[in-house]
Amino acid sequence: METYYIQHDIRVFGRQVVTFPLGVKEAFDELVHVVPEGLNRSYYGLSHLDAGGNIIYYAAVEEYAIGEGKKLGYDYYTIGKGEYLSAAIKNWLSKTDCIKDVFHEMMQDKRFDNITPCVEWYKSDEEMVCMLKIGISE
Repeated sequence: METYYIQHDIRVFGRQVVTFPLGVKEAFDELVHVVPEGLNRSYYGLSHLDAGGNIIYYAAVEEYAIGEGKKLGYDYYTIGKGEYLSAAIKNWLSKTDCIKDVFHEMMQDKRFDNITPCVEWYKSDEEMVCMLKIGISE
C-alpha cells in the first residue's frame, strides 16, 4: 500500500448502480458510449456503506466541460483533493472478485477516513487503483 496525493478536486458525473454488484459493467459501458472521448477519460467507482451495511456504488466519469453531465442527465460527485491510501491492481479485469478484499485490507489502516467514499480509479484496462482518503495522520 502506498499514498497518493490528488492535487485538485475531481468533478465526475454518473449514477448509482442500484443492483450492485450486478450492473456495474453495463453502467460503465453506458458512460463510455455517452462521452465523446469514450475510453480516453478517467473512470471511477465510488462506494460507501449505508446504515444497513449495504454497499452503495456509483459508476462515474471525469467531467471535462462544466455542465456536461447535467446535459446528459447524470448526477454529480466530487472526489476531494488530498492524500489517499492506494493500492494498484494489475490485470484488474480478471480480478474483480478480489477488489473488495483489497479495500478491506486497506481499511485496517488507522489513518483511513471512514466518512469519505472509497474510490476505484480505472486508469486503463490493465490497471485499477483502489483509494481511501486519509483523515488522520499517524
